[in-house]
Amino acid sequence: MNPSERIDQLIAKLTDWRGKTFAKIRKSILKADREIIEEWKWMGSPVWSHDGIIAVANAHKEKVKLTFAHGARLPDPDKLFNAGLEGNAWRAIDFFEGDKINERALKNLVRAAVDYNQTNLKKKTPAGTRAKVRKSKKR
Repeated sequence: MNPSERIDQLIAKLTDWRGKTFAKIRKSILKADREIIEEWKWMGSPVWSHDGIIAVANAHKEKVKLTFAHGARLPDPDKLFNAGLEGNAWRAIDFFEGDKINERALKNLVRAAVDYNQTNLKKKTPAGTRAKVRKSKKR
């Protein structure tokens, strides 16, 4: 089973409000950037990546948590981050029952995370190597 199928399965198992919330979050993330890759890591966590990890999501008893790997370095003009604010890198959004998802703001945050990853990748990778990595992924 591939990661996207595992995420489908996870959402299907969440038969309460958390499944619907999880599905909306996923949809917004995937709409933000067509090159986002879905992964399954850390013994059962959906992860979205593009040139590095963007975010990981988990369903808890009373919330759905979306944690951004480099959230502390991302602009958050809509004040979506409401958890993990004391950390040096990670920031999270806790969604509770009845919360509305600001899709526009979430997509902007995801795009900012992609931009951050791409900027960091350029700093860490010699100029010609990045192009070779992208070409090899498309084969």
